[in-house]
Amino acid sequence: MNAADPVSLTAPDPDLPLHRWPARALAAAVRAGRLSAEAIAQAQCARLAALQPQLNAFVDHDPARVLAEARAVDRRLAAGEDLPLAGVPYTVKDNLWIAGRPATFGSKVYADFIAPQDSWCVARLRALGGVALGLTACSEFACKGITATPLHGVTRNPWDLDRTPGGSSGGAVAALASGIGALALATDAGGSTRRPAAHTGLVGMKPTLGRVPNPWGFDDPNHLLSVIGQIGRDVEDVAWMLDLLSAWSPADPLSSPAFDRSRLLVDLKAPLPPLRLAWSPGLGCGYPIDADVLATLEAAIERLRQAGWQIERVDPVWPEAAREYPLIALQQAGLAQLHGPRWRREPELFDPDIGAQIELGLALSGPRVAEVLRLREQIHHRFEALFADVDALLCPVSPVEAWAIGALGPATIGGLPAGPRGHAAFTPWFNYAGLPALSLPCGVGRHGLPVGLQIAAPRFRDDLVLRLAWQAEQVLGSQPVSPLMQA
Repeated sequence: MNAADPVSLTAPDPDLPLHRWPARALAAAVRAGRLSAEAIAQAQCARLAALQPQLNAFVDHDPARVLAEARAVDRRLAAGEDLPLAGVPYTVKDNLWIAGRPATFGSKVYADFIAPQDSWCVARLRALGGVALGLTACSEFACKGITATPLHGVTRNPWDLDRTPGGSSGGAVAALASGIGALALATDAGGSTRRPAAHTGLVGMKPTLGRVPNPWGFDDPNHLLSVIGQIGRDVEDVAWMLDLLSAWSPADPLSSPAFDRSRLLVDLKAPLPPLRLAWSPGLGCGYPIDADVLATLEAAIERLRQAGWQIERVDPVWPEAAREYPLIALQQAGLAQLHGPRWRREPELFDPDIGAQIELGLALSGPRVAEVLRLREQIHHRFEALFADVDALLCPVSPVEAWAIGALGPATIGGLPAGPRGHAAFTPWFNYAGLPALSLPCGVGRHGLPVGLQIAAPRFRDDLVLRLAWQAEQVLGSQPVSPLMQA
C-alpha cells in the first residue's frame, strides 16, 4: 500500500485526545511530519503505565524497547522509506511472538519462554512502520472465553472493572478500549477476536482462513480453525490493517497466492448493489439470548432496514449432530496431543479448566475425532446452501453483555440456566467453515455495556463483510466509549 491508497489522511477533530485518534490519522500525521513516532510512543507508554494497574491488560511491556523502535521509525522516515503504518502503536496477543521478548500463551508451561523471532504478522507490521507496545493477556492456550490465568491473574473490562472483557483476547480489547494502542493483533479460533470486541465496543474481524499467514509460532490446539484477527476502533482502521496483513506465504499451507492481491479499501465506501441479507437471532439453533441484548440488536436491524437494507429472517439449517460448540472435541484433542503428557506429570502448571479439557481430549477415540471432522465438512456445505440464497448473514456475536469476573460464563442466558460456553454459541460456526465474520458495535444492553452485531459472508468475501460493516457503521452512528477511554 502507498500514500495514494484510499485511506483517510485528514487530521481528526483537534479537540480529540491523541489516544482516541484513528490509526490511519496517526500514520498520516507522522508521515507528514506533524507528529513523531517517538512522541506517540512516549504518550502511549505513559498511558499504559497509568492504566495497567486497573486493567491488567499487558503481560509484557518494555518502555525502552518501545521508544527505541519508535525512534527507528522516525529515522527510517527521514531516510526516505515509505512506511504506511509510520508510528502507529499496536498491541500483540500473548500467543504471538515479539522477537527477544517473553511470550507465555497464558500458561505456566511457557513461563520462561523467550520468542526467537517475530510472528509473521508482527514482522509485517514492524516492516511497515508500526510500533509494538507489548504483549496483551490471553486465556491459557487461548482456549477459554474469559481472560484470567494462574500465571498472569485477572484482566478487567474498562467499561466495568468488575466484569470480564471476555476471551481469549481479553487483554487486547481491554487495552484498545482504554486508548492503549490504536490497533490490536489477536487470534480467533472460535470467537476470540469477535466476542471480546463485542464486550468492549470495538470492531473485531475474523478474516477468511489463510488470508493472513501464520507459518510459525506456538503450536496451537486449534490450528485448523485459528486465524490472525484484527481489532480497531472503527471499520476503516480494521479494513486498513487487514489489507496490510493480507499476503501469501509458501510456509503456511493454508495461505493462497490470491491474498497477495488484497485491495480491501478500494471499494470500502462505494455504494453497495442490492443485496439479500439474512437476519438470524438464534442462528438456526434456537440459542437463548438475553431480552435486552436481542432488543438492542433488533433495533439496529430495524435502522438498517429503514436505511434501505433488504433484510429477511432466515435461519441456517444445520446437520442433526450440530449443537452448542459442536466441534469442541477438536480443541480438546489438540490440547491432549500437545499437552497431555505434561498435564499428567505436572498438573500444577495448568489452569484446572484446561486440565479438564485435556482429560476429555485424552478420552476421545479416533473414530470420534473423524466424526467431528466429517461434521465440519457438513457445516461447510450447509453454509454453501445458505449463501446460495442470501449474500450475507447477520446474527448476534454474544447473547449477553459482559458478565462478572469469577465465572467462566453467565449463570443464565435468556432466563435459562447456561453452561460455561453458552455465551460463545454464535461465533465458532464461522471458524468451522473458514468464513470471514466481524463484530460491529450496535448499542448497549440494560447495564449500559456494549452489544455487537455479527456480519458474515461467504469464504474469501472479506471485502463484502467490511463494506457492509462500514455502511452499517454510518447508519448506526457513533457509539459510546468506555469510561477509561474518556479518562
